[in-house]
Amino acid sequence: MRIRESGMPPEDYWESFFSVDLILSKLQFNKKIKDAVEYGSGYGTFSIPASKIIKGTLFAFDIDDSMITILNKKISENGTKNIKVIQRDFSSDGTGFQNNSVDYVMLFNILHAENPTILLKEAYRILKQGGKAGVINWIYSFETPRGPSLEIRPKEENCIKWLSKTGFEILVKPVSLPPYHYGLVGIK
Repeated sequence: MRIRESGMPPEDYWESFFSVDLILSKLQFNKKIKDAVEYGSGYGTFSIPASKIIKGTLFAFDIDDSMITILNKKISENGTKNIKVIQRDFSSDGTGFQNNSVDYVMLFNILHAENPTILLKEAYRILKQGGKAGVINWIYSFETPRGPSLEIRPKEENCIKWLSKTGFEILVKPVSLPPYHYGLVGIK
């Protein structure tokens, strides 16, 4: 099952919406992390930079053939050795990872899913004790140039509620990630 579609614009336009280094820093994505999972890796906007930070492997999940092809090409071109791209419907089939097996899960622009707690429960299950789930979403505003419709776009309070409901403690309360996003971090 695909996550409710909000549409992917051309890559260069998409990448203009993010300050990747700022986002990773504010969401405590750092060198202490060994292995990480990224839900919905898309173009690899965060995959390649994140892989350069961690000590272990970044497992980049996506369901879309074209996104998988693009990311694999970038990995090859960059000579990146620590990203494993996995084509899988993680929203209905889970990740296939063992319990307590990774240090960080990236849930970036994905909690507009019909049932976001399914994604968060799987993140909680695969995270080691003390592991973190980083979340970013589009701010709730008509003024954003992209993003899911406001009817399905999660507000900050929704994300806090969902994280808490699935067992996470809020480690980083919602922070502004200019120009169009906010983020927060839950810890297991």
